[in-house]
Amino acid sequence: MKISWIKAKSDTYSFKFPKTMGLDVFDIEDLEKTDIKINELVQKNYNTIIMTNEVAGFSEDIIKKYKNNEEINIIIAPLKKE
Repeated sequence: MKISWIKAKSDTYSFKFPKTMGLDVFDIEDLEKTDIKINELVQKNYNTIIMTNEVAGFSEDIIKKYKNNEEINIIIAPLKKE
């Protein structure tokens, strides 16, 4: 199982622990490209993708493509604030 985290580049609070541990935390500068990043991660065999609700709001594929896909797990986490 490969796990990744996705957050907005401007979000300096979310997913600090996974990033500190050297895990795969990806920053997205342009949130309009969220679906491109999700598809890229799926192509790289990440089957669990955790993202902030801010990022999830920019994805159309979460519902259309992955809602009923049992191989890909998308978890939406609340935005971490200071």
